[in-house]
Amino acid sequence: MITSYEITLKRTHLEWGSYRYTNSRGVVYGEGYIPIPANVAYSNNIFNQNGTDGKDVFGENLFYCSSADGLYQGVIRAQGNQDNPRYAKQFSGDKDLKAIGNWLYQTEASIGDKIRVTWTSPTEIVIEKL
Repeated sequence: MITSYEITLKRTHLEWGSYRYTNSRGVVYGEGYIPIPANVAYSNNIFNQNGTDGKDVFGENLFYCSSADGLYQGVIRAQGNQDNPRYAKQFSGDKDLKAIGNWLYQTEASIGDKIRVTWTSPTEIVIEKL
């Protein structure tokens, strides 16, 4: 199991609801997400709902999350598809696509900043802007 990883923020992570390559839904400002590298998803069995047979399972597609700075606490959902469509490619707020975007805004995150994701237990994650 990989216990932590770091990603570099891109525009799409910070502006998920408004900077997109598809017109599948309208523009929604304030959405954001944290990507999950494929090797992390596969090694840690981080699934989307395809991988959990449509069920919500803590430690597989749902995780308790807090931020190291104390600005965020809630449940995050693993979603999207890697090449293997059972595995997730990003974390977002559970039923709130603005939750991560709000945290990124509060931290004044910008393109090029790094985010660290650390597992503190099989069901708990800490996010940190570096």
